Amino acid sequence: MAPSPSRIAGAVLTRALRRWERAVERLTLPTFATPAIGFEMRRPRSLTNPGLMHIGRDVKLGPNSELKCQTTFPGGWMRHPEGEHVQQSFTPTLTIGDRVTASGALQVLTFDSVIIEDDVMFANNVFIADGTHAFGHVDVPYKFQGVGQPRPIRIGRGSWIGQNVVILPGVQIGAMAIVGSNSVVTRDVPERTIVVGSPARVLRHWNAGERTWADGNGPSA
Repeated sequence: MAPSPSRIAGAVLTRALRRWERAVERLTLPTFATPAIGFEMRRPRSLTNPGLMHIGRDVKLGPNSELKCQTTFPGGWMRHPEGEHVQQSFTPTLTIGDRVTASGALQVLTFDSVIIEDDVMFANNVFIADGTHAFGHVDVPYKFQGVGQPRPIRIGRGSWIGQNVVILPGVQIGAMAIVGSNSVVTRDVPERTIVVGSPARVLRHWNAGERTWADGNGPSA
């Protein structure tokens, strides 16, 4: 049975609206430190200091993603109404390689340096931060203690980062690694390994001789 004229018209309108939305998404992108050729970031989205971001070719980020190069702290809600907070300045950079993709809700916060190499794949709701709230004492609310010493993060080429993963300051993830869903990564991840858990631990490693994944526990990642 052929589709009705109203259904055909609805499909045409839907496609036209989607083309219009994508055009608006492209036209409303800010200027980055590099050309960001083929870059897409679906709305809603949030970008802080995009001039400090180096974006490769054909990067595609799903809706509800946030990229933040934070040059000062605190700001907005984190300010004490009476000024009783630590005021800090930072010189951050965010580097995203070619063909990086994220399903949606990718959150990257950098005070120092976050590098995401070529062809990394992110599932939904991944959080990456190279700095966190200081907690040196317990007589002042943590939100007013400033940011502890930031430590650079690097995510290696071709890696796959699963849903709801948290990557903490100072972590270096090797090329072609896999981080399982709901993992919290607190230490470096060797290349060509699979890590899971909170804190993440090595579950498998790539056996180059046999060309297969081999079981193997390792230290916390």
